Order: sequence, then structure tokens, then C-alpha cells
Amino acid sequence: MSALELLDQLPDELEDLAESLGAPRYRGRQVAAWLYRKGVTDPRAMSDLPRAFREALAERARVTLPARERTAAARDGSQKLVLRYEDGARVHAVLMPDADRLTLCLSTQVGCGFGCAFCFTARMGHRRNLTAGEIVGQVLVAVGSLADGQRLTHVVYMGMGEPLANYAATVRSLRLLTDPRAFGLSPRRVTVSTVGLAGAIERLAREDLKVNLAVSLHAATDEVRGRLMPVNQGFPIAALLAACRRFPLPARRRLTIEYVLLDRVNDGLEDARRLARLLTGLRVKVNLIPFNDWTGAGFARPPLPRIVAFQAALLERGVTATVRWSKGEDVGAACGQLREEALAG
Repeated sequence: MSALELLDQLPDELEDLAESLGAPRYRGRQVAAWLYRKGVTDPRAMSDLPRAFREALAERARVTLPARERTAAARDGSQKLVLRYEDGARVHAVLMPDADRLTLCLSTQVGCGFGCAFCFTARMGHRRNLTAGEIVGQVLVAVGSLADGQRLTHVVYMGMGEPLANYAATVRSLRLLTDPRAFGLSPRRVTVSTVGLAGAIERLAREDLKVNLAVSLHAATDEVRGRLMPVNQGFPIAALLAACRRFPLPARRRLTIEYVLLDRVNDGLEDARRLARLLTGLRVKVNLIPFNDWTGAGFARPPLPRIVAFQAALLERGVTATVRWSKGEDVGAACGQLREEALAG
């Protein structure tokens, strides 16, 4: 029998496992606390558990964390962690400090298969999905790298891959992050970003996870969005925004619209006006992301006056809009820059 991966197990399932090993169910809750609160991954080191149970658990299950292969530190304090799994696949996770918050950007796939023209990760193509345990393992490794006094406050699913194309593992990992018996993060502090898979957005709405949703729009017409994002062929703007309108938002929360500003492509005042009209009646905020360059991109960041004018045009029409100056750009850790060339061979 192959070893069971503990990081793939929800707290209820850990209780079932404890019971199957002849222990009371509450021992499963203790295992969850050791894993997710204390970061202890060796069952034999879980000192308040009976020795016989620890030995049985160690024989039946294991915890497999990705190796932290290297860390690239940016001038702004961000850190890009290059993480390597047992099969040699590598992903990036990024720690981003900002005033009193510390955000971890997670990956859900090795590479990405959606081919967005402005995204460096898309050049990798899709290599494989991550399991729920491989996703939350990034959190444990990142937390283990923090200096004394640092505390992870927010998690965003905005790294390599499309979270909703790896739906089951993404949802399971979200439950692990937000379950009070596991990581215990507030759903208000967790955000899932998607290229706009309308059907999966509606499915996610039924999960009652209460996490934040960010949707990559990046254009105000289907013609432009279709050139930038092949996914628009299956889920054009009207269908995508219809799914967004049906997404349940807790009181005082908004859906985030991500919009990468590309010089002379989607950054004109008429683009801003069309975008404002599209978003009429939606409780949203728009994140304007000036393009982060990479070699061979074929796009450029608009000059600052055009960025400011685009934002102003949205604000004048009652649309909340902020400019997100991406962190970690000097180490290739900014939005749209994550890519890992090699797999071990």
C-alpha cells in the first residue's frame, strides 16, 4: 500500500485516519494542528501523541514538501521562492511584504496552458497540475522561511497556472487554508484569480468558501481580448461578466477586475470608457497593472501619463480603480513574469 500524503487530507479525513489506526478521532485534530499550525511534518516528532499512534501514522502516511531550491530577493523586499517537487517539476511562490501585511502568491499548476499573449508563464505551456498537498506545501515552506516576528497574513492564487483549471485541488487547498482546524486563515484574506472560466466561476460560487475572486479581463472588447487571451473564444466578455454578476459577494466586499495596461493596445481613453460601461451595476474594484516586461514580450508598459489618465477616466465614471505597481520585478517575480525553464531529467 502506498503511503498516504497527509497534506492532501482535510481535518475530517485526518480524524477518519486516526480512527482507522485505532485512535480516538481527536487525535486527527492534533495531527492537523501539528502540520498546519506548528509546521511539524514528521509524525514521530508530534510529541503529545501516543508513541504507538505516532509509529502507526509514520508507517501509513507521509508529508512531502517541495524543496526550496533557491530564493531570489528583490530590492522591494519581495522574495521569489523556486520550489522543486519530487518529480523535478519546479514552480514559483512569491512573498510580498507591504506595510502591515505579508502576502504569499501561490502556484496551482506547473506552467499554464491558456496562452495569454502578455504572460511569460504561458510560454512554458501546461506541464501538470499540482495536488492540494503540493499547493499548501508551498505555504508551509514559505512560512518556514520567515524571519522571527514575521507572519503570513494573506494568500493569493496568482502564481503559475490557472487555479480553476485545476478545480478539485484548488478547492481542497482553499478548504485547508480556511478551515479553523487547519491553517485557519480568514477567507477575507484569500484571493483566487482566474483567466475567466465562466462555468468554473459559477461552480466556485456554489462551494460557499467566501474567498475573494479576481477576474482577468484585460480588454474592453472581444476583439482585443481575443487577441490577448485565447480563452475569450470560449468565454467572451458578456458570458464572463454574467457569471461575475451571479457570484455571491459578502457585505462590503467587491470582486476584483484585473487589467494589464499595454501601451497602445488596451490603454486608451475609449478603452477606459468602454470598461466603465461594461462594469455598470457590478460591485467591483479594478486593479490596473502596468505591464511588467520580459525578453521577447512584444508589448510595452504605457508611459505614466497614459496610466494616470486611464485610471482617472474610470474614477470619473464611478469605478473604483487602483494602480498595482507589481513587486519583485527586478528578480522576475512580478505579475506575468513567472517561468521556470527546466525540469529535472
